[in-house]
Amino acid sequence: MTISSERSVGYERILSPITIGNLTLPNRVVLAPMGTEMGTEDGRSTPREAAYYGARARGGTALVMTGVNFLQSDLEPIAPGLARADTDEHTAGLKGIADAIHAEGGLAGLQLTPGLGRNNQYYDEMGMEPVSSSNNPYFFDPERLCRPLETDEIHLIVQRTGEAALRAYEAGFDVIDLHGHTGYLIDQFMSKVWNRRTDEYGGSPENRARFAVECLQAIRENAPGVTTSFRISVDHKFAGGRTWEETKDLIRALEEGGLDMILCDDGSYEAMDYVFPPYYLGDDCMVSAAARVKTIASIPVGACGNITPESGEKILERGEADLIVIGRGLIADPDIVNKLKEGRAQDIRPCIRCNQLCTGNAFFGKAIGCAVNPEVGYERERVITPTDTPKNIVVVGAGPAGIEFARVAGLRGHTVNVYDRADRIGGVLLPAATPEFKRELFRMIEWWERQLATIENVTINLNHEVQPGGDELVGADVIVVATGSHPFVPSTIEGAENAVDVLAFHEGAEIGKRVIVCGGGLSGADAALELAIDGHEVIVVEREEEIARDMLMLNRTSLLRELDKHNVQILIGTTVTSILPGGIKAENAYGPVDLEADTIITAFGLRPATELGEALGTEVITVGDCVAPRKVGDAVNDAYAIAFDI
Repeated sequence: MTISSERSVGYERILSPITIGNLTLPNRVVLAPMGTEMGTEDGRSTPREAAYYGARARGGTALVMTGVNFLQSDLEPIAPGLARADTDEHTAGLKGIADAIHAEGGLAGLQLTPGLGRNNQYYDEMGMEPVSSSNNPYFFDPERLCRPLETDEIHLIVQRTGEAALRAYEAGFDVIDLHGHTGYLIDQFMSKVWNRRTDEYGGSPENRARFAVECLQAIRENAPGVTTSFRISVDHKFAGGRTWEETKDLIRALEEGGLDMILCDDGSYEAMDYVFPPYYLGDDCMVSAAARVKTIASIPVGACGNITPESGEKILERGEADLIVIGRGLIADPDIVNKLKEGRAQDIRPCIRCNQLCTGNAFFGKAIGCAVNPEVGYERERVITPTDTPKNIVVVGAGPAGIEFARVAGLRGHTVNVYDRADRIGGVLLPAATPEFKRELFRMIEWWERQLATIENVTINLNHEVQPGGDELVGADVIVVATGSHPFVPSTIEGAENAVDVLAFHEGAEIGKRVIVCGGGLSGADAALELAIDGHEVIVVEREEEIARDMLMLNRTSLLRELDKHNVQILIGTTVTSILPGGIKAENAYGPVDLEADTIITAFGLRPATELGEALGTEVITVGDCVAPRKVGDAVNDAYAIAFDI
């Protein structure tokens, strides 16, 4: 088993204290505000949510900030399940969060939003009229125009902000963050693209920032001594949106209005992938936002956007930020800070930036989870403890499901033998991790290798294929089959032997200059992007009317942008009929299609490898892709749950 050497980066800066307003943070790590969807239908926090935040404080995070809490429903709807701070009845739940964070030694921050404006999708459902700073197109139906808020309505929202701040103060929060990014209501007032007002809330930068400043002042008046924070989108990342040249004057106005700290990122609903940056955007994808603000701000500045502890330390060293704001990384591993303190950086479970169960769940109103950390949302229930009845367990297959099962079962005290015919654990993740933009998958494999190496009762047997009736299975109390999947090529396609399977490509098969990728699912699209980045001429052929159709919308936004940037040609609605040594034959609505290429790659999908499980019968447990091919997060979470209960 290969374990990479210790990382050489020191963490003196990220672990150093900083004073902000009336607070001294023991280190520079802040949990980025991200909604959990763990509350009640009427938006009250629950013990489950408090435990989630408490776990991040227990892991050493200096400032644990909640996701957004809505503070008014006078002018906008609040959808069921979204977190709220708009009535006194919600204070008890908020106090539960603050108390849980404080009990673990952390500082607690509450994010408040005055509204979403044109980006609120629930107006019709709640029988309300869309509102905004000006008569802007409604994001979810651009043919409709929003009603501009009246001056007295703005004053009412400011009043409601103060009332919510008082509740936060009474609940015991140390920091209140005003939600000003992503093109939501405050952002609509601050930005020329959405603010065409001629009253005191429009025109000059000071006027466009007035609504935000009045909300900040209402917070300070109603929550004396509480540190104020503001999250801002420095660059909207769409044509016509706000850029740094416009934002810098707003920064000055906000600071003059009494702001204590500012968290900087990029993006908007028009560029949603920057709000939750997937792996395509790479490390530190929005650090430039903080670096720009740092040049003019005298208050502490937080950097966001795919930051790892290593890159965070370097950001602080370069003076591009004062705080490192981590969201999904702290979902994946709540103990980042403690592990840095203990010199165990390699034991930090990496976020693979897939957005599958965190952002993906939240988009559909589900409680957030994590593809690599199945304990998220179950911090009270899923505490691994030794079993009273240790068993001998054989796991066949060292892909994500098999090795996560082995890790959990091993920690519970079972004796586990894992067998795989490959020379390294990881299964399908190994070839999938070859492109640079997916290297966090490779770090995840390294993490599993390291964890398994420390569990004495888990043995990994590589280059070892298990057959039905094999000696390896004799005496096993439990047999777990995690044999993964096989590449699939439709039987209607002739000449598949002339192609290279997408997994073989990732494993190093020779590829020519001109490449046709047959199949535009996630694996085919990612392979096409990797090839194009490496200088190949690439065509993707997909029979459906869009590629990567089952992909999360914001990830797909990044993917399509990158494919276009690297000149990948995409043929949709086109069915491959045969594969030739130098090209393919296909058909679409316009007739036959003949394409030439040096290499044909097939990426039609996978079928479960059921052979061993079927041969062994019903007394085995099957997990992962051999049950049904799916995303890595599903396999990992299922394997954890089964192992936890054995």
